[in-house]
Amino acid sequence: MPRIRAASIGEHNEMVWAALAEALRQLVHEQDYESITMGHIAARAGLARNTLYNYARDKRALVLALTQRAARPAIEQVAAIAARSADPAADRIREIVEAVLAASTDPAMHLMFRPGSGPIVADVPKEPHSPFHAIVVEVHNVVRDGMIRGEFRDLDDVPLLVQLLSGVVRAGAECIGRDPATFTATVSATCDIVLASLLRNPR
Repeated sequence: MPRIRAASIGEHNEMVWAALAEALRQLVHEQDYESITMGHIAARAGLARNTLYNYARDKRALVLALTQRAARPAIEQVAAIAARSADPAADRIREIVEAVLAASTDPAMHLMFRPGSGPIVADVPKEPHSPFHAIVVEVHNVVRDGMIRGEFRDLDDVPLLVQLLSGVVRAGAECIGRDPATFTATVSATCDIVLASLLRNPR
């Protein structure tokens, strides 16, 4: 049985997941993602390879698990924002974009948004099995609410527009990944572009 490195098994597991996220983050900055093995990750995280397989059966499963864990706080935050039905839809969309971009700076989430992350993204299931699907659903709901209220333009294909706007948000996250000092300006510009695409009367 592996040695427990914390006061409880739960704390130990959290420490291991954090070490795995940091190990993978370091490795993708040093070499091509495709060349990274489970052995590399285990060694960098200070784990025996057999122990690593208790957490994920292969690299793809590990990336998915890390992404799911990192995305959970953002999903909960976005759901809480979307549920504020008394607030204008535009305000909620702006807060959702801000929340997602803030979440992209998390070390584990950063794996998904760093420039050149295509191979990592390819290892994560697409909709509706993506870890980010819940966020997309909430955005759909807020956009439709904005249309009903007359805040947003009448849109023929909400899913397509949300998909396109997701690309704008991802581009913003990649900008922040390249230069964290641009966070505030990038968030503002991303929100402006998203809302200009939705509002009936953009400012």
